[in-house]
Parts: sequence; C-alpha cells; structure tokens
Amino acid sequence: MATLKAIRRRVSSVRNIQQITKAMKMVSAARLRRAQEAALAARPYAEKLEEVLQNLSQSQTLGHPLLTAREEHNIDLLLITSDRGLCGGFNTNLIRVAETFIREHPAQKVTLSLVGRRGFDYFRRRTVTIGEQHINLFGRLTPTLAHDIGARMSQRFLNGETDGVYVLYARFRSVLVQVPTIDRILPVTARERSATDVPLEYLYEPEPQVLLASLLTRYIDMLIYRAMLESVASEHGARMTAMDNATNNAVDMIGRLTLDMNRARQASITRELLEIVSTSEALK
Repeated sequence: MATLKAIRRRVSSVRNIQQITKAMKMVSAARLRRAQEAALAARPYAEKLEEVLQNLSQSQTLGHPLLTAREEHNIDLLLITSDRGLCGGFNTNLIRVAETFIREHPAQKVTLSLVGRRGFDYFRRRTVTIGEQHINLFGRLTPTLAHDIGARMSQRFLNGETDGVYVLYARFRSVLVQVPTIDRILPVTARERSATDVPLEYLYEPEPQVLLASLLTRYIDMLIYRAMLESVASEHGARMTAMDNATNNAVDMIGRLTLDMNRARQASITRELLEIVSTSEALK
C-alpha cells in the first residue's frame, strides 16, 4: 500500500485536475451555445440556396464548367479538424474516415487540404499529398477563409487539376452525437426530381446565365462555411462531453483515494498502538 503522504499528494493532484476539467467543460458549454446557434442558422439559407440553384441548373439552355461531371482521376478532399485536443474521439473519428476515403480510391490521386492542426500533424507524417493547410485558427473560421478555399478549389477544377472536390467534417446532431460526413462540393450536381416535385417558376434578374455563375460561387462558399460551422459546434460538444466524463472520473478517483488514505491512516494508528502495547509488555 502506498504511504499516507503519497496518497495525499495524489488526491491533491487529482483535485487540481478536476478543477481544470470542470472549468474547460463550462467554457465549452458557453462556446457551444453560440456555435450551435450559428450552425443551425446557416442550414435554412444553405437549403434555400441549393433549391434555387438546383432549379436553375436543371434548365436545358444553361450550362457552366462547374456543373460538368467527368471521370475522377484526381480528387481533392478538404478535411476539417480542430487545432486543440482534449475533445474525445472527435479528431480520431474524422482522421479514420479520411483514411477510409483514401483507401476506397486507390486508382485516384487524393490531395488533402487540411483545416486544423490535428489533421495536419497526423497526415504530414504519412505518405499522402497535402495541397494546403490552415492551422492555429482556434475555431476562428470565417466566411473569408471559406471563400478563399472555395475559390482556389474551383480554379483547380476549372483548370483540370482536379476532377472532384469533397469536404469531410463532423455534422452536429447533439452534444453527444457528432457524425463524420462527406459532401461533394464539385462538380455541382442537380438532384433528380421525384414525381411529386413541382418545378418552381422564378423571374431572374440579371440574366439566368450570369445569375447561375454568381450562385455557384456563393453555393460553394456556403457549403464550405457551413461545414466549418458544423465542425466548430461538434468540437465544442465533443470537448464538453469529454471534460464532463473526466470530471466525473476525477470525483470517483478522489473517492477511492480517500478510502485508501483512511485505510492507510487507520493502519498507521493500529501499528503505533501495537508498538506501544508491545513496548509496555516488554517493560513488565
């Protein structure tokens, strides 16, 4: 059994860690509320923008290079992870899905674009092609960053350097559930209409072709930015859950260590009493 002094030192250390994890949980809870509101607020806009774009792109008289599907020989995968750890399996799950995606495309050259240090630190030691990286952002993922990434990927697609662009992020469902999700960004494809769907009639201003080009740019930017918002909310949810579990584990560990400390103190008292009694008997 460990000494009484060593057990007391461990109890003090675990109690300090408990205070840290509890504070991190509270910080993540506050940030999660704002990130969740931003992610949920972006969904209706993205869905409506997609509806207008789908209706416009299905016109037989309109066309755009970003709508042109071709055989995929080169693929760009945008992976969004976090810069910090201590968020459970958040980054591990995303990295595992990215590796699965690469294995499922052995005949294609997959180029990774990384947002977040955790993904960059992992893949820079692997034999994969890294196109660009954005690290040390610490959750400050802005529409400007999404626009810059979307513009570069669109230009690569137009230049024929890539045949498909995908984004991998954690879709936020709840504090306990974050789902790794892969969405295709380019080429933009129209959904097949069901028999019950009635096409909507729009009055376009300016001309439909000009509007289509503008909407495609906005749509690509929105897909990337929404993925960033979902990822930030998922990160805070995962960290909040991980820190809550760590705090509860610290409480349990303090309870066990306190019990061990009481047993050690009781054993020490018993040993001292035995020594006193033995000495008294020896002096008789």
